Amino acid sequence: MNLKSQTLPELAGIFKELGQPQFRAKQVYTWLHKGVRSYDEMTNLPKALRETLEERYPICPPKVVRRQESQRDGTIKYLWRLSDGNCVETVLMRYHYGNTVCISTEVGCRMGCAFCASTLGGLVRRLEPQEMLDQVLFTQVDSGLPISHIVLMGIGEPLDNFDNVMRFLELVNSPEGMNISMRHISLSTCGLVRKIDELAQKKLQLTLSISLHAPNNEIRNRIMPVNKAYPIEQLLDACRRYYQATSRRISFEYAMIRGVNDSPENARELLERMKGLPAHFNLIPLNHVEESPLQPSTRASVAAFQKILEDGGIPTTVRRTLGGDIDASCGQLRRKYTQENKREDR
Repeated sequence: MNLKSQTLPELAGIFKELGQPQFRAKQVYTWLHKGVRSYDEMTNLPKALRETLEERYPICPPKVVRRQESQRDGTIKYLWRLSDGNCVETVLMRYHYGNTVCISTEVGCRMGCAFCASTLGGLVRRLEPQEMLDQVLFTQVDSGLPISHIVLMGIGEPLDNFDNVMRFLELVNSPEGMNISMRHISLSTCGLVRKIDELAQKKLQLTLSISLHAPNNEIRNRIMPVNKAYPIEQLLDACRRYYQATSRRISFEYAMIRGVNDSPENARELLERMKGLPAHFNLIPLNHVEESPLQPSTRASVAAFQKILEDGGIPTTVRRTLGGDIDASCGQLRRKYTQENKREDR
């Protein structure tokens, strides 16, 4: 058991079993959510208690394998080594409204999207709640920058790790912990319909982002295998149910891929699809992945696509490209590191 994955009431129960007063649980909870690496840093705890906790519940913080900072915009990308030797990525982005951290929810991914480096090696395992929380905590500690916003858009499909992600959200939202508002958290999914319905019932005030990337099933089947299980019609119906349950407008992510999904006809087809669904579209200039033949759309194509959507009444933005000089797009740094280690092993 890792104490950092426990809520404060659960931690209080553990300390009761240890014969400790209840205020000790809150002390430890507060220390853990500050990003300490050792119980020795918890200076207001008796030494005997610190030794007991270290023996029974080691903290196991992640280690920085690589840290790359963009000279263009200050974006920082971390490659963390977890306690079992696996690695995940985290990206810190600076905006005028605060500092946003993009975290991973799995080691690898099994969704198979054609434009994403995260999925090339498949799914290794799902992250535990504290391993997600650690990405936020230790990014804040290492960078010295306060984290105000979180996006679950790194390696992995968050809704494929549903229970652990829900526990992470509860922990990071805790007033006694980092106390990051749900309204400052975005969760991105490629479209697991049943899990979207399950998420809707929780009525969280986070922003749900749908990785759509295509206006029809023919294109989406080619670039996103998940569409064969949950076609666009089913996905958008789930989005409508989500909006009815939460009253939260949904954000749709759309990677602009040259000659695949970026024509004016594609934009007009999207307008028809989205009728009656309050939405915001975020057009994403495609990040090139070496193993993929897909290429980013031209600026002119992106601008024309955006104009068609906006003229049709859908608020549309073009995502600002950050960290292009440090492999900031999802999965690239982990994949390069893994390949380098394989070559060294040989």
